[in-house]
Amino acid sequence: MSFAEFTPLNEKSLVEYIKATPALSSKIGGAADDDLVIKEVGDGNLNFVFIVVGSSGSLVIKQALPYIRCIGESWPMTKERAYFEATTLRKHGSLSPDHVPEVYHFDRTMALIGMRYLEPPHIILRKGLIAGVEYPFLADHMSDYMAKSLFFTSLLYHDTTEHRRAVTEFYGNVELCRLTEQVVFSDPYRVSTFNRWTSPYLDDVAKAVREDSALKLEVAELKSMFCERAQALIHGDLHTGSVMVTQDSTQVIDPEFSFYGPMGFDIGAYLGNLILAFFAQDGHAAQGNDRKEYKNWILRTIEQTWDLFHKRFIALWDQNKDGPGEAYLADIYNDAEVLQLVQENYMKNLLHDSLGFGAAKMIRRIVGVAHVEDFESIEEDKQRAVCERSALEFGKMLLKERRKFKCIGEVVSAIQQQI
Repeated sequence: MSFAEFTPLNEKSLVEYIKATPALSSKIGGAADDDLVIKEVGDGNLNFVFIVVGSSGSLVIKQALPYIRCIGESWPMTKERAYFEATTLRKHGSLSPDHVPEVYHFDRTMALIGMRYLEPPHIILRKGLIAGVEYPFLADHMSDYMAKSLFFTSLLYHDTTEHRRAVTEFYGNVELCRLTEQVVFSDPYRVSTFNRWTSPYLDDVAKAVREDSALKLEVAELKSMFCERAQALIHGDLHTGSVMVTQDSTQVIDPEFSFYGPMGFDIGAYLGNLILAFFAQDGHAAQGNDRKEYKNWILRTIEQTWDLFHKRFIALWDQNKDGPGEAYLADIYNDAEVLQLVQENYMKNLLHDSLGFGAAKMIRRIVGVAHVEDFESIEEDKQRAVCERSALEFGKMLLKERRKFKCIGEVVSAIQQQI
């Protein structure tokens, strides 16, 4: 079988593909048909995902389709997204190798990535949060990943020539950026056939979002920043479903929405999804486990993640202040006092950006097209709606009032006061 042009793979043709690709077959001890166990596990919205286990190793094959898988061919989607995903996995992996799975092979024609299989007990972080599992290194690992992936792809480290070259390359991922623009910054604020919510319990709040002028002003500002600010190579979809975890491992996956955008979009997406997990906990409480201690752990994790990120990002800045970065030239910002002022202003703005984007992501997960399992797995509609309403009200407040928060601790206090 020839793979000279794009062909959607199935389990049988995947065996042929692996046989013809030494970079893959060498990882699993060859590709004899009898030895391979292949399982299609793509439960996401967009792609085929195969787990391949051979006699002496394993790997994952991810293939992009030219449409949105969960909807079908009626919603076309460029398979070129696989190129940007593979490029970002390799770039972020070089910067934070402990927290990004290794890419073994990329085939642009086939829109196919072969990479490390994150074997059990790795699970999707969102599922762990629903189950009430604490992860002691989560804040440490995620802050490390975000600090390195964002700092080293920004003008704090790049010169402007290199930065513009990289920005230009990633402009090609425009279709997935436009999808984000639609589902995060547009559809929740208008009548759309794609929107849904827990009806009839949330009919009033969904309508209120569409009629809130102050909210629309703020989301317009965030949309402009998302479209116009090429600050760093961001993951672009960094929610708790894009992280796999064990008790001592944290791995960031699925950066197919990656592009050069505002740092706060990644930080906010992640923190916003932790806040959603917090508000969902009452729906998962059971007799003998009211989840109060777990909710406190989530809040500690939110606070520790930002505080550690802040500390590490500034440390990288200090270590590289005389390096190639051209955002703040060393012969201009050569005084410790002025550099400190610049850093304080930068981080204050980044916190506010992150809170705004996080709030927008929260809102869209409750009244937009794609919801989160944290709430969807609460079986009783009325109970789910109570949790969602609390999260939505907090998200609206955070979006409109984010600039009043001076530190992440104040945000955590506001979350506690919401309940």
